[in-house]
Order: sequence, then C-alpha cells, then structure tokens
Amino acid sequence: MEYRKHKSLKISEIGIGTYALSGVYGAKDLEEFKRMIYRAYELGVNFFDTAEAYGNAEQILGDIVKPFREDIYIATKVGIRGDIKPNLSKDYIKKACEESLKRLQTDYIDLYQVHFHDPTTPIEETVEALEDLVEEGKIKHYGVGHLPLDVTEEYCKLGKPFSVLTEFSAVTRESYEKLLPLYKKYNLGIIAFSTTGRGLLTGRFKEGQKFEPADIRYLDPLFQRERFQYGLRIAKKFAELGEKYGKTPVQVAIAWVLAHEGIICALTGPSTVKHLEENVEASGWEIPKEDLRELDEFFKREDEWLRQKQKESIKQILIQPLQEPQRAFVDLIYVIETALSLSIIEEKEILSIFYELYGLRKKLDKEEVSEKLRDIQAELRKVIPLDAL
Repeated sequence: MEYRKHKSLKISEIGIGTYALSGVYGAKDLEEFKRMIYRAYELGVNFFDTAEAYGNAEQILGDIVKPFREDIYIATKVGIRGDIKPNLSKDYIKKACEESLKRLQTDYIDLYQVHFHDPTTPIEETVEALEDLVEEGKIKHYGVGHLPLDVTEEYCKLGKPFSVLTEFSAVTRESYEKLLPLYKKYNLGIIAFSTTGRGLLTGRFKEGQKFEPADIRYLDPLFQRERFQYGLRIAKKFAELGEKYGKTPVQVAIAWVLAHEGIICALTGPSTVKHLEENVEASGWEIPKEDLRELDEFFKREDEWLRQKQKESIKQILIQPLQEPQRAFVDLIYVIETALSLSIIEEKEILSIFYELYGLRKKLDKEEVSEKLRDIQAELRKVIPLDAL
C-alpha cells in the first residue's frame, strides 16, 4: 500500500467507505464485512470513512476496528441524520459529535466532515463549533463535502478545513475540476468517493440494466438515459486499457483517480474480501502518461455528445406528459441533477423544489401523488430556462 501525506496525516491511497451499510445497495453480510475490514487493515489501509447518516454504520465500524483503533484514521460526517434537511447549528454539531464518539467507541475522531450544506445556519456558527471540538480534543481535523463551490470557499476563508470530500470518477469529473483552484489556494486535501462510479466502471453492467426500487441506483442519474450509455462506453474503454496492462477495469478506474493532483485518498466501498483485494491492487500502479492523454481526448468527445443529449432529455421531460409516478419521480430527479451539473441553474434556485420532490419518494403509490408530480414539473419549467436547452 502506498501512502500520501497531507499536513500531519499519512493516509493510505485506498480508503474504505461504509455507505453500503446504510442499505442503499441492498442487505450486506456483516460477518463478511468484518472480515473485509480486518483484511483491509492487514493490507495497510488506514483510512475508514463513515457518517451519522449511514444507518448503524458508525456502530458497526467502531466495533470492528476497536483492536487497532490507534493505528488508523476514522472519518465521519455530521449534519444530516434521519431527515432530509441538514442541520449544522452549533448545538446540533456538539450533540452529534458526542453521539458519534459513543457509537464509534472512541475518544476522538480523526476527521469530522460537514456532510451537506445547511442554508439556515451561518457558516461562522458551524466553523466555531468545529474549532471548539478541535480545542476540546474530540476531533483532530475537520473537512467539508457536498457543498456548493462558493460555500466551500467560505469555509476555507472562515476556518481551516483539512480536506474536501468530492465525488470523483471518470464518469463524474465536474466537482473535482471546479475544486482544483480551491485546493491550490487553501492547501485542501481532496478525498475522492464513488471512484468507480458506484460500480458503473466495473464492467458488470449492461444496456437495459434493471435495479430494484430499494437500490439507490434505481433513481441515480448516473444510471439513467444517456448518462448510463456514456458510462458504459467509458467502462468499455477502461476494460480495454486493463487488458493491455493486466489490470481489471476497477483497478484502472481507481488508478485514474489517483493520477490526479491533490487527491490524498480514493475511497472505495467493498463489502467482501475479494472486492477489497482487487481495489487495493490499484495502489502503486500508474497509468502511463500517453494513455492518460488519450483518455482525456476520448472524454472530450464523449462529453460533447453527452451535453447535447442531456439538454434534449431535460426538455423532453419538462414538456411531455409525465409517465407513471415511479418513472416520473426518477425523471424529475434526473432533470434537477442534470440541470445543476450543466450549470443551467444554481442550487439555491432549485433546492426547495428538490426537497419537495424527494419528500414524495415513499408516497409514490398514493393516488394524489401524480398531481403533485405534475405541479413539480410545472415549477421546474418556471426555473429552468427552456430556451437555454
């Protein structure tokens, strides 16, 4: 295992994320998960990431790593638990930290990360709470994640964040590219998650793939429409490159992330020993520069195709009659996420609509939901300029 030093920490290139324990990809075998964590430690992984929002993941991780707690770094997140709306008030952060410490069975957290933006709490208040926790020795460092770019910079101006957590893979490159100037200006370590595109870059999926409604990929824009086709073509490219060097598509995908400036750790989400060992083999191997250049050119061509197709899809979904509620819900989520990624609209302009829409997720079998979805479609037509598509 190779390591990357950032400030006072020496972090393994490959980290383990525990999002899968929240059940978003279906039930997991906890005994196998425990074996996987022990094996990760044996292989030199020293960075383990969880969150208060991941069901009982903190408790499970705390139980497993107790024998070697002092040899590793534990990162967790604060701001959202059991409710869609974030809370980053000082009182909430202090209380949530105490609860995370208990669940993790530890006296300190190595990296305490803001999970999502809370527009109702001044950033100064949140930073003050985090700085207090550092002073009290309850956390060693704090970081930020899932925030609008201007909010991320405000944290950098008002506080001293250690790192920024961002989704980054060959199929989701926008956030990393936007964060690069901040990394350089404020010496932020960049922790990448979903480095295999939530499994899309593994080569396991095919055109027409179906997911159960309980699987987050059922509504994830990455697995919808042209985004899915785009991802499958990139996965095929990675498979071809892997064959050339005797690597799996997964190893190529992770190595591609690690090849980028500022990345201090690539988080992976294995739940079995087999997948863990495959992931770890991505450390210490570099994709040759000529292949990286060729990939960049390939991405440029694919990106141009994708942008055009995405605009067509947004327009189609907003203008045409919606389909049955489950499909309509997924389509409207796709519109919001895609409009944001294309910078057609700013998050603050659409956040309230997103909350309203997401709040319907467990009510899609109700009779009145179709009318509510049509109302949301009409609201989106007002805020998303169709003439820009």
